[in-house]
Amino acid sequence: MQIGNLKLENTAVLAPLAGITDLPFRRIIRSHGAGLVYSEMISANGLIHGSPKTLRMLDSNPAEKPLAVQIFGTDPTIMARASTMVEAAGADILDINFGCSVRKIVKTGAGVALMRAPEAAAALLKAIRAAIKIPLTIKIRTGWDNTGVQALELARIAEDCGVDAIAVHPRTATQGFRGTADWSIIKAVKALVSIPVIGNGDIICAEDAIRMQMQTQCDGIMIDRAAIGYPWIFSEYLARINGGPDKAVGLSDRIDTMIAYLKATVDYFGDETHACRAMRSRLGWFVKGMRFSSRFRESITHISTQAEAVGIIRAYQYELQEWEEKEKNQEKLET
Repeated sequence: MQIGNLKLENTAVLAPLAGITDLPFRRIIRSHGAGLVYSEMISANGLIHGSPKTLRMLDSNPAEKPLAVQIFGTDPTIMARASTMVEAAGADILDINFGCSVRKIVKTGAGVALMRAPEAAAALLKAIRAAIKIPLTIKIRTGWDNTGVQALELARIAEDCGVDAIAVHPRTATQGFRGTADWSIIKAVKALVSIPVIGNGDIICAEDAIRMQMQTQCDGIMIDRAAIGYPWIFSEYLARINGGPDKAVGLSDRIDTMIAYLKATVDYFGDETHACRAMRSRLGWFVKGMRFSSRFRESITHISTQAEAVGIIRAYQYELQEWEEKEKNQEKLET
């Protein structure tokens, strides 16, 4: 998939997820095959005012490239200045958020609020396009009603303003993440514009991603919540579209990924206590639906060092292996 002057190695994209898609998480997702990863949504105001916490969100690493950094805001001048900061920080793509439906963002006129202000959206995109040379993308919703009229209008405006690709999450502003994504909106946007269209919404497994592409003819697929705790969704999707064999995700795969994610987080924060505090909930993502998972999640609620966390992860691995061995022995006895 070609976005502006950037050619991606495949069509699988990690969506921006607030509080989740930080540098360590993006590195894990890239290692499982995603062709492009997105940062968390970043405040343009926070960037130009030099907020240390906001500026830290621009941190990147060669292992995660290519990287799209998403920003939000309403003022064309501020957004243009923030865009140049993103470009200078080494982002491969700049993305503008037109889809966030969180009340505090919408109240400022940013996010999905811009979808009912086409003139303001056009002014914003023109200012940003004039300020940067890297590819420019946007992420949109269906709009404020389910007709998709606002999505189509904004898509047309975006293409005219020099936007290089559009990601479409076909839920309305009021739906949030509830209900069902209307993939027909993705298809309609794809039929309208000549730039790449990336489909997003209700991709729970690799088969969903393939079905979306077949139904909408979108150029790429964007995976969001399904990637949390299951980065293998990317490699499974790529295996299917390339005709390769399915590879079952085993216990050792999960354990190795959890430890790699833990290490990447500790390396990123440079503070074991801070990193482990963040991982108290995140490690639990990877054991969802597994035997003894509630006990594991309870055991990691107080971790404060990497060694302690690894010890608990390994203990969980051994517990599962022992249970599997007992199950096998029981089956032999019964036969």
